[in-house]
Formats: sequence, structure tokens, C-alpha cells
Amino acid sequence: MPDKIVEEQHYQNQDFTQQLLPVAEYDNCTFTNCVFSDADLTNCSFLECQFEQCNLSNAVLAKTAFKNVVFKHCKMMGLQFPDCNDFLLEMSFEDCQLDFSSFYQLNLKKTTFKKCSLKDADFTETNLSEATLADCNLKGAMFNHTNLEKADLRTAINYTIDPENNSLKKARLSLKGLPGLLEKYQIKIEK
Repeated sequence: MPDKIVEEQHYQNQDFTQQLLPVAEYDNCTFTNCVFSDADLTNCSFLECQFEQCNLSNAVLAKTAFKNVVFKHCKMMGLQFPDCNDFLLEMSFEDCQLDFSSFYQLNLKKTTFKKCSLKDADFTETNLSEATLADCNLKGAMFNHTNLEKADLRTAINYTIDPENNSLKKARLSLKGLPGLLEKYQIKIEK
């Protein structure tokens, strides 16, 4: 746990690739149009913070805590979320680019992904029960032993999910998503 506590600060147009963000607990802070790409956020703690229009691609998240954190319009490619401190991990994503990111074995129950690109993301053994993936592009995303019970994928596109290797009980899907459930069987669905 960081010794320093920073409360209700607003960071705007800052580049944390050159000058590192100090290790601290950031409580109710806002980061707008900041650059964290390849930055080391090890041991930082973010509580009830908001990131808007930030670039966090390839940031180092070792033992980083995200508790009730909102990401909007952020570029977050290649992030390794399993490296985070998973205690009370709670995030939501809106209009974010999360391509090539990993959520391996995380508990993301009730997490909201809205209008996100999740191409080639890894959801292996992730708990996505009751999660919402609204208007998300899941092309190439990996679902293997993933809990998708009661998840809402009605407006998600381009997913391939094997019902035999993933838990889909009471998941909400649309008819247009049906081919993604049957892909391994090489069934052709026509109108």
C-alpha cells in the first residue's frame, strides 16, 4: 500500500512517460488526455478515479490497484490486467481500445464494456458473469473456460465462443451472434 495519498486532483495533458507518476494512492482523481504508454504504474492505487482520453498502452501494472475506476475514450492496448492487485478490482470501460489486452483469470463479474474494441483480448478463465459487452468488437478474442453466465453480449460483434468450453447459462445473445457459437462445427447459417 502506498504511503502517499493524493485526493481530488485533476491531471490534464500530462506525459507520464517522461516524468513518472509518483507511487501513491490516488483517491477520486481525474486524468484527462494524459499519456501513460509504457509507463511504470507499479504499486500505484487508484480509488474512484476517472481516466478520459488517456493512452495507457503497454503500461506496467504490477500490483496496481483499480477500485471503482472508469476509463472513457482511452487507448489501452496490450495491458496485462492479471498483474494488477485483484483485491476489490472494479473497473468499467467506455469507448476504449483494449486490443491485445489480457484479463486472464480475473474476476470481472458485473463489469461493463461499452463500445470497446477488444480484438485479440484474452478472457481465458475470466469470470465475466453478469458482465455487459455492449457494442464491443471481440474479433479474435479468446474465451476458454470463461464464465459468461448471465452476461449480455446482445450487441457485441465478431466473437467466437465455444459453448462446450465456456459457461453460457442464461447469457444474453442475439441471433446475429449465433455463428460465433457454432464456428467450430463449420455450420453455414444462411438467411
